[in-house]
Amino acid sequence: MDKKIGFIGAGNMASTIINGLVNSFENIKDKIYVADITEEKVENLCSEHNINPCKGNVELVKRCDIIFLAIKPNVYQTVLKEIKSHINNRKLIISMMAGVTIGDIGLHFKQPTKIIRIMPNVGVTVNEGMIALSGGNNVGREEIDLAVELLSSIGKIDEIEEHLMDAVTNISGCSPAYIAMFVEALADGSVLRGMPRDKAYIYAAQTLIGTGKMILEKGIHPGELKDLVSSPAGVTIEGVYNLEKRGFRSIVMETMDICDRKMKS
Repeated sequence: MDKKIGFIGAGNMASTIINGLVNSFENIKDKIYVADITEEKVENLCSEHNINPCKGNVELVKRCDIIFLAIKPNVYQTVLKEIKSHINNRKLIISMMAGVTIGDIGLHFKQPTKIIRIMPNVGVTVNEGMIALSGGNNVGREEIDLAVELLSSIGKIDEIEEHLMDAVTNISGCSPAYIAMFVEALADGSVLRGMPRDKAYIYAAQTLIGTGKMILEKGIHPGELKDLVSSPAGVTIEGVYNLEKRGFRSIVMETMDICDRKMKS
């Protein structure tokens, strides 16, 4: 890796990506730079990974070839106004801001700018994230491949059309909360029947992992997997019947529709 990589923002997502890079690429530490409005965050992150602090966003942009925008959407316009005169067509911007399009970012620059938009989910913190990636019109295959190479250190990458980003946020960004609620409910049901809570969480979570791997690695359709464990007149089909009676699937689909409308409001 001969590119210098900068992170504007030193929050959890920046820390996660940096951790993945440091663990996946040799001799990359001296090529990573961080800037944040909170100096303590920068100091802690740089001390943890032995990477380079910057005194401000402008210094970082001047130094780096790849700039990650790891900031909240409500401050991005202020940040872009600050750095726009230091961005040229050799630099690559990678944004992870929800709801901020490539077009929104591009409006701040007079010249054509290389911009990639990504949407990682919380699973990146354990290197099992799902990361959607979309490149702007000025981004070539070389830049896309470079971004994929870097981000593969923290999860699976899927290159998509940008108009699908809201759908990605819904199914991948929001759903860990719903899945965690389901795991908690399964554990509560087991505790009700005498299982210690710590064991109940392990059984529920490991079953979730195993189910996901069967779908992804073996290519088993979710409906086929449901049929596989639902014996005639058995316990599982009784549970499936009860969930269907109470609108389990329709509630999930309706929830996603509500979230979609919220994102567009």
